[in-house]
Amino acid sequence: MGCVHGKCCCRCLPSPVNYGKCCCRCPPSPDGDKGNQEFGTYSGLGKHIHADSSLDSVPVPSHNFRLEYSVISQRGHYPDAPDKENQDSFCIRTNIQGNPNAHFFGVFDGHGTFGTQCSNFVKDRLIEILSDDPTLLNDPVKAYNSAFLATNNELHRSDVDDSICGTTAITVLVVGDMIYVANVGDSRAVIAVKDGNRTVAEDLSHDQTPFRKDECERVKLCGARVLSVDQVEGLKDPSIQTWGDEETEGDDPPRLWVQNGMYPGTAFTRSVGDRTAENIGVIAVPEVSIVQLTPNHPFFIVASDGVFEFLSSQTVVDLVSRHPDPRDASLAIAGESYKLWLERENRTDDITMIIPAIFRCIFTTSQAFVIELTNGSLRSFLTLSCFICLEMVTMMRSVISIFESLICPRRTQAAGAVKRVLSPSTEQQTPTLKLIFFPRFLRLKGTILAPPLALWMIDGRSQI
Repeated sequence: MGCVHGKCCCRCLPSPVNYGKCCCRCPPSPDGDKGNQEFGTYSGLGKHIHADSSLDSVPVPSHNFRLEYSVISQRGHYPDAPDKENQDSFCIRTNIQGNPNAHFFGVFDGHGTFGTQCSNFVKDRLIEILSDDPTLLNDPVKAYNSAFLATNNELHRSDVDDSICGTTAITVLVVGDMIYVANVGDSRAVIAVKDGNRTVAEDLSHDQTPFRKDECERVKLCGARVLSVDQVEGLKDPSIQTWGDEETEGDDPPRLWVQNGMYPGTAFTRSVGDRTAENIGVIAVPEVSIVQLTPNHPFFIVASDGVFEFLSSQTVVDLVSRHPDPRDASLAIAGESYKLWLERENRTDDITMIIPAIFRCIFTTSQAFVIELTNGSLRSFLTLSCFICLEMVTMMRSVISIFESLICPRRTQAAGAVKRVLSPSTEQQTPTLKLIFFPRFLRLKGTILAPPLALWMIDGRSQI
């Protein structure tokens, strides 16, 4: 969070303060967002940057649920720095250590001249160190602490100049039905919680800034001066050590300064990198929270602070709840974030977010029930690895009888069909109707079972 112009102060102050994530507080450009070739239009959202999102999924077979996740990373609009790179990065690693129930999601928000390099370095090394730690799955908290400190030390020793540059990191490790959230900086993770007819936002991390009294006192004990830019410049009384909250004081947040200098001016109290700021208490030690997933948790969000600058956690959860597809949700959030940025400033921050939706399954991912209706006769077989309840069998028989009565020789095609199956006889062009239940996609909505079915007609020459 911090200032809407970033995390390190450069409001007309001399170097080395002038580096990335900064509080420029300059007047808006008279041209506004005009002339930026990256701008386009989202329906109903006004002018802001185009963005694309991807969609993928991964099972957690030990607890019969599936994570369907969307990710988006979009460069901000910088009219005074049109060539500035997107300093955000993200990492998604599934099946960690060969475990099908262990998956990692991380977002990294770089700052400073070499913020992009810092962000990418940490993105690559953190997960590698975690993956190589034999204690990861038994003691994720210990592994997290060790990996963050090791990554920080490696960054210091690398070719990347991190003296006044670094990155925040917000990561979520899923191990079965447990999630471990490690945070360094002011990016954020939020989980949605079903509460009756409402979906409530619950923060999984807490922004590490001088607005927090515990963090403020900690860095003071390490020798930091904590002052806003107005206080540093003599416009406000420096003895006043209360700043309200980020919503009311976000345009001039408290920052960290050395005792006899005008640097580094960081508006965060923890980061990876920022070697100079380490001397006044900026550390790479993560705060780790643990949550056990339940059916009341429909999704969670991992995002850089560009998302949350003008959107509350609850607003973001509300936006996701309105869109069943995580891709639509991520685009809606990005669009709303950019719109609010441009209503208040002449620039925007980079925006990166991962939205994993949690879908509860009836069976494990290896299970499928296939019904084949060929030339008016019924053949069925099961590939099951667990007991099927009587009620499910009854439902299947009812569906079989319905579709058997509807068989006709006319070929049809379903929009969702993605595979074709080889018919037993390739010599006869016999139309074959296949009704396939994919239990790994079965979703429970309250107590109502709504299994999607893939149904299509194929002929004898069709193949997988």
